Amino acid sequence: MSEKHNFGMDPVTCHAFSGDRKGLVLSQKSPEVKIYKQAGTKWQLADTLTEHGQRVTGIDWAPNSNRIVTCGADRNAYVWSLESNGKWKPMLVILRINRAATCVKWSPQENKFAVGSGARLISVSYYEEDNNWWVSKHIKKPIRSTVTCLDWHANNVLIAAGSSDFKARVFSGYIKEVDKKPGPCSWGTKMPWGTNLAEFSNGGGGWVHSVSFSPSGDRLAWVGHDSSISVVDSNKGSELVCIKENFLPFMSITWVTENSIVCAEYDCNPMLFTYTDSGKLNAVSKLDIPQEKESGQISVEVPEPCETEAGSDQEEEDETPVSIINAMNRFKNLEKKATTDDFSSDLKTQHQNTITQVSIFAGTKSDCTKISTSGVDGNIIIWDLKSLEAWDCGTEDCLGCCCPSVHSRQKHLSSRRSQLHIASLTFSTYYYIN
Repeated sequence: MSEKHNFGMDPVTCHAFSGDRKGLVLSQKSPEVKIYKQAGTKWQLADTLTEHGQRVTGIDWAPNSNRIVTCGADRNAYVWSLESNGKWKPMLVILRINRAATCVKWSPQENKFAVGSGARLISVSYYEEDNNWWVSKHIKKPIRSTVTCLDWHANNVLIAAGSSDFKARVFSGYIKEVDKKPGPCSWGTKMPWGTNLAEFSNGGGGWVHSVSFSPSGDRLAWVGHDSSISVVDSNKGSELVCIKENFLPFMSITWVTENSIVCAEYDCNPMLFTYTDSGKLNAVSKLDIPQEKESGQISVEVPEPCETEAGSDQEEEDETPVSIINAMNRFKNLEKKATTDDFSSDLKTQHQNTITQVSIFAGTKSDCTKISTSGVDGNIIIWDLKSLEAWDCGTEDCLGCCCPSVHSRQKHLSSRRSQLHIASLTFSTYYYIN
């Protein structure tokens, strides 16, 4: 099951939910940041933040401290705090960058956040109480191009970064002013500020769109514009596993269990992957199986031969009208598209355009029950992963993680297409004969 919420015609480029999931903040390819409150089954606009001078590129909402951080193409970032009067107040962030900010992410402990930028660096900001502002430290080397995506390790120190130089890297974001000295982990034992602990490339030519640490932090997954998904496990010598298929490029990625990954793509459909303990990466299924729409289905009632009464002098032809169940669609298409064709240009997926972001909505990375996706079609959809568990395919690579039964559902779709084709042929044959 899924909940679909529309926010107009403009694309939703980034979004985030509050900790109690009753608040939603988003931006629609503009300098404005809109905050919504849940009112029953709908979302009601509560406030509009207008501090940015150019398009907002990244948003994150800290669940515990209830602070919102935003960044934009105006090279600025703001931390928003809710005051007692119900208004959101911005706080100055000293980023010290000369190019657009591209992404932002709170750390797990919410005492700092990281900002990627076109200045080929990562700004890690923390609060300086004496001056009442957020100051930044930069991670520069060996980044050679725009930082496009970020994610934090569970230890609140390590940062994963993807960039348009086709590389995914793991850095140390240890700041002695706010962090306790970190202990050793699978990525390294010593973690001084800015250390490049790992660097990966899948050998292709696609810039990295999104990166994500697994719940344990031992695995790193990322997606690239070369239609690839890659995973490394630091406990297995950081051996790279990569899949490149004929699907469209993925835009966003997140872990939903320690062995399951959900990706969102240009194909307007979230896709589920599994990574086994033996190091094997498998594509399981798309979460939104397209349903055949019946707008083009036409059922025809063929008239029986006319019978004449005995003893009549002449035979009257009984013309039986053709009954077309979906005749109304022809008039709709004539009005909207200036054609009587029954072809529909609408996609069969719930998202009608590229998915821009996929995030955890309910649960955590180790046990996610719901995810949210935003798209260029102006929709935000909340997917209930638990409702998909009934479609467990039972294969060896299925780890009991909400994967639909690929074979049975594809068989159903194939049968449905055959029925539609037969109905279409029947309709065409009848009109040709008559």
